[in-house]
Amino acid sequence: MEFRDYPDREMLFLSLADRLASELGQALRTGGTAALAVPGGTTPGPLFDLLCEVELDWANIAITLTDERWVPEADPRSNTALLRGRLLRRSAAPARLLPLWLDGHAPEDAAPLLSAGVAPWLPLTSVVLGMGEDMHTASLFPGTEGLAAALAPGAPPVLAMLGDSLPEPRVTLTAPVLAGAMHVHLLILGAAKRTALEAAAKLRPELAPVRAVLDNATVHWAE
Repeated sequence: MEFRDYPDREMLFLSLADRLASELGQALRTGGTAALAVPGGTTPGPLFDLLCEVELDWANIAITLTDERWVPEADPRSNTALLRGRLLRRSAAPARLLPLWLDGHAPEDAAPLLSAGVAPWLPLTSVVLGMGEDMHTASLFPGTEGLAAALAPGAPPVLAMLGDSLPEPRVTLTAPVLAGAMHVHLLILGAAKRTALEAAAKLRPELAPVRAVLDNATVHWAE
């Protein structure tokens, strides 16, 4: 794990956007295509605003989410809607979206179909992950039904995550996909999350799921 400490959040987002652009550009030059997975929520918004302005061959870049709440795009909790509104615009508008939502399907039935869409793009070029103070990442939550399956080395690319502890069902990229990306970035802000990260580094992934991706990750932190 590489830990990068930034003087402020603006510098973090600028640096991470530049690094992602470099990684994607290198993949395009060597293989003709690239794939990026990003988190939802409000934290990565400034990163998306920077990335969408970068001049890349976006038509040959696939973008997916690290996880999605099982809600339609019209729902304010939809990460897909956030992605369309903040990243898939301006220069990045031609990028290909690999969806983690299928209308008219239960999440457990949709997961194999979503896996089939992601699989041709593996290993992902770059993954950006967030982390909660409970040490979850993507939709890999401690104590959630399906966590063991999503952490397993042979897990499919996408699995449904269900359980009473979640406000709604979710689907998530699994640990082998996240940890197996060519470049893994963990974006965390604030003292509480830094403390949680330090604790997670000493625990098993079953207790601290973010631990499953830390070995090959670059952590980007600012207060």
